[in-house]
Amino acid sequence: MKAAQPPSGTVFHVQRASFHDGPGIRTTVFLKGCPLHCPWCHNPEGIAARPQVMVNPQRCLGCGTCAAICPRPLGPLASGAVIGEEGCLACGACFEACPTTARQLVGRRWGVDELVEELLKDRTAYEISGGGVTFSGGEPLAQPAFLLACLEACQREGVASAVDTCGVAPTEVVVAVARRTQLLLWDIKHLDATRHLEATGAPLATVLDNLQAAAAVGVPIWLRMPVIAGYNDDHATLEALRHLAISVNSVTRIALLPYHRTGTAKAARLGVERGEMPLAAPAREQVEAMAAVLRAAGIETTIGG
Repeated sequence: MKAAQPPSGTVFHVQRASFHDGPGIRTTVFLKGCPLHCPWCHNPEGIAARPQVMVNPQRCLGCGTCAAICPRPLGPLASGAVIGEEGCLACGACFEACPTTARQLVGRRWGVDELVEELLKDRTAYEISGGGVTFSGGEPLAQPAFLLACLEACQREGVASAVDTCGVAPTEVVVAVARRTQLLLWDIKHLDATRHLEATGAPLATVLDNLQAAAAVGVPIWLRMPVIAGYNDDHATLEALRHLAISVNSVTRIALLPYHRTGTAKAARLGVERGEMPLAAPAREQVEAMAAVLRAAGIETTIGG
């Protein structure tokens, strides 16, 4: 009988020398695939599970090389055109042929050993700074076998890990991940069930139930909330967040993440619709006032990170 092949996963970016997503100097691995459809997502290239082609129309010459080499009978492409999900094979032919790198293939398969070899390049930086590796996305728990294998490999190498999750996954996967990592970064989008479901497509109860399951393991948890003006920057949401942090013993920090428009341009380059929800960055004074309320309650709170 053949030995089982180690899992592989689809990764769209490996960011070295990061000072976000956990303590110290980190390497953040962004995995593709997410069960949510948040209109404010700053990594829309991480939502679809499959590799995609991203187009920068400002670099496109309109030379037609991509249309000529495309294996699908899609006909001539307009300057800077984005091929929709239903038509693109993400084979990479146009990406490799483009003379101006206007087309970019987002996402490729990595083996566990290959990825860990890349992560270990910064082992010394992790050790000096108290850093490590963070698995983000997308939603890393959407690729559970690959994620768990990577976490176990990090454990064997003595490298600390963190996992950034939206909390929408089977509870058994959440618990398995919590047992294999040193820190969970837990995203909170909203604490009103109706507004959460409307914006993300996922029930809030799943997020909160899984948070309790992860906390029962005893792993430290940082709550992270994107702050969007007119959506979740109100007093009721802040009070609910404060109460949640106090009621879950494993929560050691809250990070408030002011909304920014980085994801809007990337979504356009992917040909992805963002929905009709109005999005606005909060005033700096508003975010600072929110942080002050949380700190007054004895909760370590950061803005950003």
